[in-house]
Amino acid sequence: MSIVKEYEAKLDSKHRITIRGSEYQYFQVKQYGDGHLELLPRVLVDPKEISRNTLKMMDQAIENLQKGKVSEPINLDLNKEVKT
Repeated sequence: MSIVKEYEAKLDSKHRITIRGSEYQYFQVKQYGDGHLELLPRVLVDPKEISRNTLKMMDQAIENLQKGKVSEPINLDLNKEVKT
């Protein structure tokens, strides 16, 4: 892999480094025992967004419910003992 940019950086008073001209806003940081750091760019997704796979699974669950293909009810009451 070729070097795209190389420059010297200094920690500021809050121990931060500025990454110049980055295309990404978030990074996963790995710090190794010998002192070197590895930054991996990350793209965060909206937590309110539902993936296509999840929507597909929800549609299948509703279809199963409508067909009566369901399991026995479970007891969510934590105060009662579970029969084994």
